[in-house]
Amino acid sequence: MKKLFCVFVLCISLLSFAQSKVPFVGKRFYDIVEGFSGSGTPAYYVDIKKNGDVHFGYVQVNQADGTETAEEINVGKYNPKMMTVHFKKFNETFNLKLEKDKIYLTDKNGNIQKTSDCCSVAESTDPDTKCSCESGLYES
Repeated sequence: MKKLFCVFVLCISLLSFAQSKVPFVGKRFYDIVEGFSGSGTPAYYVDIKKNGDVHFGYVQVNQADGTETAEEINVGKYNPKMMTVHFKKFNETFNLKLEKDKIYLTDKNGNIQKTSDCCSVAESTDPDTKCSCESGLYES
């Protein structure tokens, strides 16, 4: 009985420890390619559940006919190094690193990408400019 109680306490402790690693719980929106958003650009979001599962998704509304496209993917438990997201509807794959207030587009090794695609409109006047692919995380 004493061993069973100890195992139970250990399991609860491990669950609490695992959940404390997540940077936040709830839904946050982001826009990594901020400077080029248009009226039909998807609104991307990350939603971290209380159990530590991380869901990435988007909602896109076609401005011409009002149709909505949405998808949400469970990528498993939070990983502070990098998480891979594959949206099937548009066949898009992203490697993302998530912190409390920011999200980063990374390579397969978790290194933050720097490309001209991630520059704002103001920064994009020079074609040789490389900007860090990152975004703040915003609550709606």
